[in-house]
Amino acid sequence: MEVLLPSLARGLGIGSTYALLAVSFVVIYRATEVVNFAQPALMILGAYFTALFVITVGLPFPVGVLAAMVAMAAVGAITERIAMRPLVGQPVFSAAMVTVGAFIVLTIVANRLIGPDILTVGDPWGLDAVSIGGVQVFQVDIAKTVLSLGAIAAVGILLKRSRIGLAMRATSLDQETALAQGVNVGRMFSLAWALSAALAALAGMLIGTGAGGIEATTALVALKALPVIILGGIDSIQGAVIAGLVIGIAESLTRSYQPEYAPWLGANFDIIVPYLILIVSLMVRPYGLFGTPEVQRV
Repeated sequence: MEVLLPSLARGLGIGSTYALLAVSFVVIYRATEVVNFAQPALMILGAYFTALFVITVGLPFPVGVLAAMVAMAAVGAITERIAMRPLVGQPVFSAAMVTVGAFIVLTIVANRLIGPDILTVGDPWGLDAVSIGGVQVFQVDIAKTVLSLGAIAAVGILLKRSRIGLAMRATSLDQETALAQGVNVGRMFSLAWALSAALAALAGMLIGTGAGGIEATTALVALKALPVIILGGIDSIQGAVIAGLVIGIAESLTRSYQPEYAPWLGANFDIIVPYLILIVSLMVRPYGLFGTPEVQRV
């Protein structure tokens, strides 16, 4: 239990952060049917704005995080307006390629802003731990789990219970019909990008807290959201949560037990565990656990 419980807590913290990133992908996909490959760069910029408001400006940590999320919501909406709005009605593949270009541009901007040094986001939790059943569990793992799942729950309520959520779901189902019913489709696209960027900023803060800090190459961490959305279903928030927790726990347990029981697999084998799960899920259930299968008649 001295190894298992901390490993599970760490896995829940990592997995809930992956789930938060995956939900930020899902929000845009459900509104536009486009996989936003610029999401990793938005995550890094979110961490930068958190450091700017907390470390440089001196705002209290919770206020600085909220300010960073608002700033990134604006960046997301502007990116959609400039790069994506002209592609409305164009093939989805073209729009996805534009998000790759947006990723490159935003990554360059992040590199210039962060520079060669490691960015210190702030560490409100430190190495403090709480005792659960006589076993020490780090507060940072608990904080990651609570904040990520809380944010995901808030997004789920927004999409299911509000008029804005109804309009976004109508837009994702049929843009022309939504327009005919008076829904401002362009505004829904901007809102989806803004919400997604805000979630990415929160995830960037969670990944960047701690002694390790964050740098531009940390954007690669966001790529672990891809196995999550494939396993859970690219259009399912519920699937993103479950898949994120599964992958996070699998990665954490592998990190704890693989060096002892399977050292022949080599060092850092836990890094590739999410992608092994991705390959298996594609072979067994390509639409994911909760994804919507597409049926085409010919």
